[in-house]
Amino acid sequence: MRVEFELPDIGIETDDKIVVSFWHVEEDEEFEEGNDLMEVSTHKATFNIPAPDTGKLIEILVQEGDVVRVGDIIAVIETEDY
Repeated sequence: MRVEFELPDIGIETDDKIVVSFWHVEEDEEFEEGNDLMEVSTHKATFNIPAPDTGKLIEILVQEGDVVRVGDIIAVIETEDY
């Protein structure tokens, strides 16, 4: 099933700027639940964003260097939950 993947709450203050640092997975690449999909950073810390399920990254919607907020749709993934 294809789903829009939102940036989850990573436990930071809402006024902190979150920047996409790096994608660990490329489009059309498969991943396992819990594997790191991407890395984001704030002026205080760096965070890895894990995969919520096993699946495949269909489309990356934000690029490295983009500023994002919790709840923003950052990718389209296909999960194995049918």
